[in-house]
Amino acid sequence: MISFSSAVSPNATIVRPPFFFVSGFSNIPHVKYYYIFMCFVYVVTVLGNSFIMLIIYMDRNLHTAKYVIVFHLAVVDMCGSTALIPKLIDTFLFDNQFIAFEACLANMFFVQFFTFMQSLTLVVLAYDRFIAICFPLKYHIIITNVAMVVILAVLWILSAGLVIAGLAFMTRLSFCKSIVINSYYCGYGPMFRLACNDNFPNYIMSIMGITIMFVGALVLIVATYVCIIFALLKIASPEERLRAMKTCTSHLIVVALFYLPISSIYIAAIVTIVPPNVRIISTSLSCTIAPMLNPIIYTLKTEEIIKAIQKLFNRVKIIKPEVNQYQ
Repeated sequence: MISFSSAVSPNATIVRPPFFFVSGFSNIPHVKYYYIFMCFVYVVTVLGNSFIMLIIYMDRNLHTAKYVIVFHLAVVDMCGSTALIPKLIDTFLFDNQFIAFEACLANMFFVQFFTFMQSLTLVVLAYDRFIAICFPLKYHIIITNVAMVVILAVLWILSAGLVIAGLAFMTRLSFCKSIVINSYYCGYGPMFRLACNDNFPNYIMSIMGITIMFVGALVLIVATYVCIIFALLKIASPEERLRAMKTCTSHLIVVALFYLPISSIYIAAIVTIVPPNVRIISTSLSCTIAPMLNPIIYTLKTEEIIKAIQKLFNRVKIIKPEVNQYQ
């Protein structure tokens, strides 16, 4: 076990290490191929989300409240992957597992902040579908671009406030036993458990974060879809019912991709002891695969985006002959 207690003054009130050691996977052969796979995931994530943002920006028909949220999800997905994957690759593929205390807190802030924002953005998308199906006549009155921007701004403030509060409690901890973080990044839980003074406030902050940002968010999404199902049952025509449900399929797939791996690992942790390698691979994949697949899902499952892509390619085809004509 890596320790630094001998290097710290015994009279120090709060012991802050100059660095931590991020352990990552243990005793897995050829693990570097996993990090190479993460490189591929990151490239696809950046390209896919950039493409979705470009399509929404260029097509005026997509300048609606719903696509403000989709655009926001693409931004958050790309930022979240950028906060996590490049550092993950640098840490383990290039053997830079030591990280300064301040850099560790910064890494923790950005990864947790954008993970929280991914969760809350999926709630806003569920709210959009709820209003569209349950109150179709009032949809354009309630769901406006300005309303969506205000809601998303409030969520940014809420997420940032919760993460900053957690970091504030982290700075009061003393780390005088071990500096080995048993995770793939500077995770809040693995880090505060290394403290040798009272870490109960950190435990409460951890429970609050999970409850508000994951459990609470998932409960809200499930509640909106229960209301949507009841609203659909009142629709007499099966064709109209199916058409309304199709508008929700992209969102439901994205929700399943994001919440199922996280939920399964938390439930497993309550029932039994989860091996560190299983926990790391499950949480790392849930935080990286969903942002990679989200733009693909919205491209394939959303008719408006498919039409916007077709229009963009047709525009490119028209411009190309004109350019060749003047050459």
